[in-house]
Amino acid sequence: MTPPVPPEDDLELALRLGDLADGLTVRRFHALDLRVREKPDRTPVTDADTAVETAVRAELRSARPDDAFAGEETGGSVSSGRTWLVDPIDGTKNFLRGVPVWATLIALLEDDRPTVGVISAPALHSRWWAAADRGAWLRRGPAGTTPVRLGVSGRTRLDQAYLSTTSTRTWDVFHSRAAYLRLAEACWEDRAFGDFLQHCMVAEGTLDIAAEPVVNPWDIAAVQVLVEEAGGLCTDLLGTSPRNGTGALSANPRLHRLALKALSAPPAAPGPPGP
Repeated sequence: MTPPVPPEDDLELALRLGDLADGLTVRRFHALDLRVREKPDRTPVTDADTAVETAVRAELRSARPDDAFAGEETGGSVSSGRTWLVDPIDGTKNFLRGVPVWATLIALLEDDRPTVGVISAPALHSRWWAAADRGAWLRRGPAGTTPVRLGVSGRTRLDQAYLSTTSTRTWDVFHSRAAYLRLAEACWEDRAFGDFLQHCMVAEGTLDIAAEPVVNPWDIAAVQVLVEEAGGLCTDLLGTSPRNGTGALSANPRLHRLALKALSAPPAAPGPPGP
């Protein structure tokens, strides 16, 4: 008698959904007939975004019919139990311009805490994933390549830290450009790697701090569990849940505390007038 097949666990399911998404996004990347429209907030959405989210939603409806679903393009809301969050293409502007820095983000929230996260960036030949109490991992290369376990950096001072954001312009609208510049000036170096990639690099230990003034729940849940399982912290800019809409800050615990302080410090008083 054939033994029963064990049920697919949540991480296995999320990884399989990543494969499904990759098959759709890679096919449409650089497509000459890519269809693009502008949403009310003036951000772009492509036919690849909607195809991925529709396919992932349908697969989850079959595999986890009792779970809730929330996606960037087709909506939904977070329930008090289990909710899957999907950003079909994080970095759509890059995708439609032919820049390879984009990814599908898939996360499972259980009672509003992310317990599974998959970030799949096929044009970068990279996939990051994590699950609660199972570590954070990166596979760079084709399927079958041995993954490596991730850990945040051990740097303890801002003047040693490598900082990234997504766009400095958004700090004017959603937080304070002056606050970001205070943090940047305190750090060793700053760049704008942006979106999912900067948080993944914090989990890898190649970046020390990722800060951005505004995120949506589907933007941050998958990278939150990745950073946390790599030994770091991922909160909003006030030190609470990054799904509150008040930005995101990822770093190791020591730098996270220092970065929060820098971002909340009042502006320096002007110096005395010159002679």
